[in-house]
Order: sequence, then C-alpha cells, then structure tokens
Amino acid sequence: MVSHLLDRIKIAYQYHYHRAVGNVHTVSVGLLAAAALVAVTLLAPEEMVIIGRLRPEEMVIIGRLRELRPMYLFLALFLPVAVITVYLMMQPRAVYLVDYACYRMGPNGRVPFATVLEYAKQVPEINESSISFVTRLLERSGLGEETCLPLANQYIPPYKYCTLEASRDELELVVFSAIDELLAKTGISPDAIDILVANCSLFCPTPSFVDMIVNKYKLRTDIRSVHLSGMGCSAGLISVGLARNLLQVAPQGANALVVSTETITPNYYIGNERAMLLPNCLFRMGGAAALLSTSSAKARFRLKHVVRTLTGAHDSSYNCIFQKEDSQGCVGVNLSKDLTTTAGKTLKANMAAVGPLVLPASEQLKFTLYFIARKALGVRVKPYIPDFRKAFEHFCIHAGGRAVIDELQRGLSLSNEQVEASRMTLHRFGNTSSSSVWYELAYVEAKGRMHHGDRVWMIGFGSGFKCNSVVWECIEPARDADGPWATSIHRYPVPIPDVVKH
Repeated sequence: MVSHLLDRIKIAYQYHYHRAVGNVHTVSVGLLAAAALVAVTLLAPEEMVIIGRLRPEEMVIIGRLRELRPMYLFLALFLPVAVITVYLMMQPRAVYLVDYACYRMGPNGRVPFATVLEYAKQVPEINESSISFVTRLLERSGLGEETCLPLANQYIPPYKYCTLEASRDELELVVFSAIDELLAKTGISPDAIDILVANCSLFCPTPSFVDMIVNKYKLRTDIRSVHLSGMGCSAGLISVGLARNLLQVAPQGANALVVSTETITPNYYIGNERAMLLPNCLFRMGGAAALLSTSSAKARFRLKHVVRTLTGAHDSSYNCIFQKEDSQGCVGVNLSKDLTTTAGKTLKANMAAVGPLVLPASEQLKFTLYFIARKALGVRVKPYIPDFRKAFEHFCIHAGGRAVIDELQRGLSLSNEQVEASRMTLHRFGNTSSSSVWYELAYVEAKGRMHHGDRVWMIGFGSGFKCNSVVWECIEPARDADGPWATSIHRYPVPIPDVVKH
C-alpha cells in the first residue's frame, strides 16, 4: 500500500516537474515582473530619479502602494502572477509532426485480380459460389491491379504457408522499412526516441511488436513503449492521440515514434461465409511510421486536435466488425451489412465533437439557429449539416472500401477532388488498415497540393465501433514527391469504373 502511494507521488512529481521545466521561461518572466513592481514601491523618493522622471500622479500611486502592508502587497502582486503562471503551466504543449514514411513493396508483391482468384481456387474449402462472389466483389471494390500481398499469401495453397514465422517476416519487412526511411528523412538517432507507440490489431506475438522494434534499433532502456491491438483500422489515429498525451508528461523536446500496420499473413480466411470473405478481397500490405515531437525544429505539421468517438455500448456497433469462427470452425473477420450505416452514425457523433473546435463562427451560428428552430420552435426543417469544407483544405478519409468513401462524400458534400486521395489510395494500395490515412496524406503532398497553413482532417474507422479524427496544420510541405507514390504519382488520378470487366 505504501509503495503504491509512493509510486503515485513519484508520478505526480515527475508530471509537475516536467511541466515546470517546459514552462521555465513563463515562470521566470512572471516572477521577475512581480519582483520589479515590488522593488519600485520600496525605493526611496530620491532613488526614483535613477529610474527616470515620474509624473506627479505616478508618484501618488507609488506612494499609496508604499503605505500598504507587506501582506496586502503580496496578495496584490504575487498572487495574480502566481495564478496566471499556474494557468499557463497547465496548458497542453504544442505537438508537431516532424515527418512520416510509408512502406512501398516492390513489383514482386503485386497481386492482380486474376492472381487473387487463382489463389482462392486452390483452396479446397472455398466453393464455386464463393469464387463467383469474390469475383463480383473485386470488380466493384475500387482496387487496382497493383495492390500487394505478403509472399506467404502468394504460395499455393496460401493458407499452408501462413505460419507464425512468416507473419513475423511480414511485420519486420513492412515496419523496419518504414522506420528506416523515416530515420533517414529526419536524421534523428534512435537514441533520441523517448516514446514508442505501435499498433497492429490482429497479430500480437510474444515478444511484442514494440519489443521487436526496440531490439532492432537498440532503443534506450528507459523508453516508454505501448503496443495497441484489436483497435481496428482507426488504431493509427488512436496511436497519435496516445503519443500526444505521453509527450505532455515527457521533458520538453521529447520525440515519439508512432508505427501503424496490419499483418495480412495470419488472417487469410478459408471458409465460405460471404461477410468473412470481404477482408480477403479488400485488405492489402502496408504500414507507416511517424515522428512526433514537442520541439518545433524541423517540424512539418502541427497537431491541432484529436477527437475520439466510441459507440461500442450499442450491440449493433459492437458486432459490426467481429473476429469469430464460422460454422466450419474457420477463423475470420465478419464485416456486417450494417457497417456503412454504423459508420455514418458514428461519424455524425464525431463531427458534433469536432465541429466546435474547427468550424468558423458563421457555420456554428447556422447550426445553432437550425437546432433552435427544430427543437424549440417545432419548425419542420432538415437538420443543418455544417460545411466542413470551410474548415479544411484536405480530407484523408480511411480507405476502408468504396462504399465507405461514397457514404462520407455524400454526408460531407465533398467534391470528387476532395476524396481523390482516398479513392486513389484504395486503388493503388488497397485497404492498408490503420496506415491508409498516411498514404492519403502522401498523395496530397506528391500532387503538390499542400501549402503552408493548410488544414488536414484525418478520419479513421475501426472495430468497436470507432470513429477518430486528427486535425493537422501544415507548416512546411514536402519538397518532392518521394515516398510511396514516387513511381506511380504521374499516372494518377485514374478513372474508376463502377464495374471492372476483364
């Protein structure tokens, strides 16, 4: 009991110590200002000549201050300064995105539609009806012919080679490649990383995901590390929010490495449940690494807001993305037919929280007037949906599937160009789960559309059901198109037909 209390006291001490150190300039200026005022009031009249000529009314004010008792003088001067100082110290520190990097596999990982179908036909458990369903789904999926799968999924039959070792190999290839590129871009040493947050929903080996990264890059023994699992495709934005919170209690200038991926190898479904065959068609190989810091040096974006919405209290939301066994005992992820509807409802709840933080006053006023008209006056009018296009220049909507992007485009009244990054990411890379929003940000930058001061809205959806938002403000756009789109950006955007026929 005593040791637990001591641990809590130590944590509280470290928290307030780092707060004070991080705001040392604010504290010093405030106290020096108060001390200067006290010193002036204690000077003798003849000594005030040194300060400079004072007008008669100023001499009267100082004279009255000199008549006050020391306690009153303390309360009048030091107490307001102390209150202001404490208030400033309690304000959260600004967090910046130094840079990010996305994994891009070579041509050897490419799986055209014909290859995906051929692999499926080699699985005895998958019948002809399911093959026909997969064919129709791929034709309407919005995916292109250059998406990639891990090598283990490209053997015949694929499920026999999806071993634990193959899963680790995929994770190491994706994650280490992204981190290597990020370290090269930022020039930061692994020893300078103070916090590590990684997320991978369906693959949780022992030692953990973060332990693999620590071992590979020989990170410090005092690093604060967390591995998020089971959080779905929105886990990447949850990781950003967690890293931001950890940076608030770390020394000023600390660095946080955020790594997001989903391992495809161990999750190949070999049954005939249609709702569980969807992930085989949509999910592809990908991952991203991002460096956050409380230092603005070399920063490219500033983190403005992180808003999380979880509707898991409702059974329909909780069950709409669910890992389970089918009637034959085959494990897979079931995507409910209500997924799009659930995503729309959860997005509305998230928008209600994001809106007051980002919308201009005119949009908030319109929303308030419509709300009063409907609820207080009983006027039959449609609910007013704020125009978020006035709050953001760029939208990075999770490329979870064509239907999800379509639903958000209608709900937010976005133009084709504003959802272009999401559609093209889905076409070129497929659904890369939690890392998809980083591929979309890279697309916007590769197209040269990002400018200083531009605001970016990242929207992620995940099991539970969750809708999470992260808002960035651009400080310095990318100088070139290097990154995951380096070899293909010149070919995009491409037209995406409703049905692809071969």
